[in-house]
Amino acid sequence: MTIFWFLLLLIIFQRGIELVLAKKNEQWMKERGAKEFGEQHYKWIVLLHLSFFISLTVEVFYKGAELISWWPFVLSIFLVAQIGRVWVLTSLGKYWNTKIIVLPGEEKVRKGPYQWIRHPNYVIVAIELVSLPLLFQAYITAVVFTILNACILLLVRIPKEEEALNWLLETK
Repeated sequence: MTIFWFLLLLIIFQRGIELVLAKKNEQWMKERGAKEFGEQHYKWIVLLHLSFFISLTVEVFYKGAELISWWPFVLSIFLVAQIGRVWVLTSLGKYWNTKIIVLPGEEKVRKGPYQWIRHPNYVIVAIELVSLPLLFQAYITAVVFTILNACILLLVRIPKEEEALNWLLETK
């Protein structure tokens, strides 16, 4: 149970730092005339992520938080995703955000993982939503939130981000 609480608190701390950074980047971009897309669905993204952590905690607590027998492999996948998360953040720099915000006249970022994957952060989130629950045998959380995340991303978030990127290209 100790490793679960350690990982959970570490991830929540990490997300807290990311939210502070996102707010700082949002302010910097909006001071320069940035435009936000998808404001209507952002609250659902936040709710999804909060619900994920609640569901994970409840399921793990209910089941006893035992590590899966092949936990080194699953933990490795999760840790690689964390490295990918940092790579995404550093590649986007001041343009990284949890919201969809674009700054007119700027170039689309094409460095880091963006050289090969159009939306690498969403791949990383998908990996996290599967690997973290699997690590502690929280199968219901893994399946439910993978499906919810895929539906929100494929049906709502990615099309809005594409709209924002197209708008950005049109402002050049």
